[in-house]
Amino acid sequence: MCYLAILHPSQIIVGLTAGSPVGSPLKSPVGFFQIKEGGEIAEDSPPSQKKHSRTHSDPSTIGDSLLKKGASIRRSFRLVGNKKTLKQEQLQSVTEITVEEKRAGEESVEIKESYILPEIPLTPLSVMQINELIKTEVLEEAHLNLLSLRQEFQRERDECTEEASPMELAKKEKDLSILYRAMQEKVKEIVRNSNSLPSLNKELLMHVARVIQEEEKREAEPGGMVGLGDWRGAWREAVSEGVEATLKRVPLDRPEQNASWLAIHLGLLGKAIVENLEKVKRELQGSYPPSFNVFSTYMSCYHGAVSQHLNTLQQQVTDLKDYYALLDWIINRYESEKIMGSPSLRPEMEAEKTGLSLEEGFLDQLKGKYCMRAKEDMRASLDKILELENEDIWIKKQAPETDDEHFLNSDIHMDIWTNVKSNAVNSKRIDVNLEMRVVCSCLEELQQFPKRFETKLRYCCNSVENPSLWADYQITYINSFTALMEHMEGYRESCPTQVDHLSREVDGLVNRLVQSLEDQFKNDVRPYLRRMMTRKWLSTDEDFQQLYSRTEKLTHRCLQMRPPNVQTFLSCLHYYVVKEYVSQLMKNNYSCKNRKHDKAATKMRVQWDKLKDLFEEMTTHDWLHPVGDHLSNIIGETNKRDIKNHLKLLVADYPDISKKHLSAVLYFRGLMRGRERQAILQRFTELKRELGTAGNIGDNRRALFSDMQVTVTNTDRLADIPFFCFLLPDS
Repeated sequence: MCYLAILHPSQIIVGLTAGSPVGSPLKSPVGFFQIKEGGEIAEDSPPSQKKHSRTHSDPSTIGDSLLKKGASIRRSFRLVGNKKTLKQEQLQSVTEITVEEKRAGEESVEIKESYILPEIPLTPLSVMQINELIKTEVLEEAHLNLLSLRQEFQRERDECTEEASPMELAKKEKDLSILYRAMQEKVKEIVRNSNSLPSLNKELLMHVARVIQEEEKREAEPGGMVGLGDWRGAWREAVSEGVEATLKRVPLDRPEQNASWLAIHLGLLGKAIVENLEKVKRELQGSYPPSFNVFSTYMSCYHGAVSQHLNTLQQQVTDLKDYYALLDWIINRYESEKIMGSPSLRPEMEAEKTGLSLEEGFLDQLKGKYCMRAKEDMRASLDKILELENEDIWIKKQAPETDDEHFLNSDIHMDIWTNVKSNAVNSKRIDVNLEMRVVCSCLEELQQFPKRFETKLRYCCNSVENPSLWADYQITYINSFTALMEHMEGYRESCPTQVDHLSREVDGLVNRLVQSLEDQFKNDVRPYLRRMMTRKWLSTDEDFQQLYSRTEKLTHRCLQMRPPNVQTFLSCLHYYVVKEYVSQLMKNNYSCKNRKHDKAATKMRVQWDKLKDLFEEMTTHDWLHPVGDHLSNIIGETNKRDIKNHLKLLVADYPDISKKHLSAVLYFRGLMRGRERQAILQRFTELKRELGTAGNIGDNRRALFSDMQVTVTNTDRLADIPFFCFLLPDS
């Protein structure tokens, strides 16, 4: 009883194109059979048990012969289908193999390294027929005939008979070269497409491997073909080209089409890599002998192709988010379980290198571009902050807001800090060293901001007529930049130089804003201070009330300034008011005659108590409080000789006071000349000497009078006359 095997069309073609006549054995998956006349099928032994016989046919007639034989075979199959002697059950036992079972069977079979080359035909097919076999991917038959043609050429060349024409040999050598190149290109084409087609015949890849193996064996043969190239290298090249084609098929939008173009593409790229490597592991790896190291080869090709692909991508990147996406994909994702470390690729992946084959310096260059882009974005962000502050606050002349602690507040320091912090956090996910580089780049750009901000502020707020609103703006930005510097101090360890430079710039801006606030106050109260210690001052409180109310308003406004600037500013304000108030005594504008000194002393003491109460809890300069009492005691003393009793405390508390300053106070008291005046000045000189303060001002941190200029009058020259001259009788 015989069985009919359903043949693959390529197997039928192989049998026919081999030049076998009707009745010659055809190989089938089940066994070997012959088709006899009348369509009967008979079993036969494998062709290896018979001698190979072949007739040399003229190329022009072989095509017709093949067509006739093909028609005969088709007729035989139709006849067999009508034979009732062939049982239907026996046919079903062969054909009812499911696709899944066949695939499982194929996957379970491991291609062995060794093989037995089928018998090479003694007489090859024609060049055109061999070429046609190559085109139709009948590789085994094509290769056997190619080997036959090659042996024929070598025999003719070695024999060098007279009948062998050099022209014929050259032509045959050229034909061989063309066919071999066609074979190699077909092999590369099959390999290129093997991982992209839905399913490729495993047997075809096996033939590819056998062709490569056989040609590698024959490379060293004497008289072998020259210039055919490295077949294994060609195979690897085809694998690489196939991988590159796979990557090119991954969708890639243009940046103007989709803002997330790169992140989407990289996600799809990782998915494609995993899917293709899974197919290599599942299907292609079992289609080659072990020596091909299929999985390792594909892995290596993916590393190289992806590296080149990333290099192309980075040339299109301009935005910071895209630089981040690219760096994050390379450093964190490519070798993670999402791609190369995927569990589906184990255990093969465990023995493989999972890193990219990036060009030397590529990653550092990419990180440098990331830092530069972060710096550029930082500048753009700062420009936007200025623009929004101008549009929302300055143009509208809108009063600043206060925070929960009742401090005047602007969000610019939070906007800046959030920008720097986000860059630091994102870059840290990629690389700790990159975080430091990014933060330093941002701080370098931020160094230029305080001066730019100040210029913009003064330009936009030049038209602010309300001095209170202008003061609020200055206090607000003193608070904001002080808070900004507190945030940036957190990066001192990683970027000490940049933080130092930024700190100097911020301190400079804060000091200039504080100075501007102080100058505004000085200009505001200068007219009222100028009329202190004059005849008008003695008769009215109007000027002092103006001085006091403006000072009180500013001190209360400054309570919305954050520490430590508020204490520093209020201490400076306290010092200025005290110094300027006392300085009016040094101008010799008025002398209290006719016992008006008592009224002046009383007035001064009352006003001084009000100023002292105003600054009592706001200042660190409590050492200024006694000066008003000391001067009031000197001015209000009824007995001129008793003035000497008040000098010791004055000199002890304010060692920088000079004889000129005391002379001016005595002038205001009404002591312009006379023995009492000279006795007071003589006692002052003795006290300075006793207390060791002669020729110096004592503690520079508690200097008050040294900053006061004394207006010289003619009466002051009497202070230099020796004391004994006043003891002579009047002439």
